[in-house]
Amino acid sequence: MKVKAILVAGGYGSRLHPYTRYTQKTLLPLYNRPVIDYALGTIRRAGIRDITIISNQFVGQIAKHVGQGLPGERIHYVIEEEPLGVAHALNLARPYNADARLMVYFSDNITTLEFREHVNQFETAAAPPGCLLIAREEPHPEAFGVAVFDDKGVVCDIVEKPTSPPSNLAIGGIYMFDERFWERLDVASNERGEAFSISDITRTYVKAREASVLSVGKETWVDCGTPDSLLLASQMAKDGKLDPTPHR
Repeated sequence: MKVKAILVAGGYGSRLHPYTRYTQKTLLPLYNRPVIDYALGTIRRAGIRDITIISNQFVGQIAKHVGQGLPGERIHYVIEEEPLGVAHALNLARPYNADARLMVYFSDNITTLEFREHVNQFETAAAPPGCLLIAREEPHPEAFGVAVFDDKGVVCDIVEKPTSPPSNLAIGGIYMFDERFWERLDVASNERGEAFSISDITRTYVKAREASVLSVGKETWVDCGTPDSLLLASQMAKDGKLDPTPHR
């Protein structure tokens, strides 16, 4: 079963106003390239050739930049006319991704982690392989989904944006899911309504012991969703700490 990618680039981008009043945040520069090039580079190096990009009223700007993709790729563009939450945005991509295992990539996450091996494992697994979670240690994890550990040091739950984090291990930004993703999305979104977050799905895999965790370790993971983090990532790109090779 093929792995396809959903690149989520919607929302208001309010933390990056006033720039995101005029363009999508993934088109803001990291030194000399837009954010989206780094995200697409990670997806492409993983061997994924079917990519759905969800965006807001600036989807045309993204389409003008990305175009039809590289030879052998299929790029689908989906417009999120108004930000109605993560579940709504993901459901917009369902027609192109209902029959696949998935990488769900929230576009303001930049990483030097490589996923080709994990994509190969997902594509060749005879039984549903569960989900893969990306984790990193964060001094202030309150803005993320945070891992909860049992007495044996195994992740047993994920708490979304807790005021009192149970650990400093942040989970989020990039995920891999098996083909049961959509049915679990339906159940979780019906139960949670407007309070739904992606952690409501990952928690079901964690509690069923069907989730594995990939630690960033010495690799890089930067959230570019604020002016400070965008500046940090830009300096890292200038210093060569992010992959400098163009992927378009």
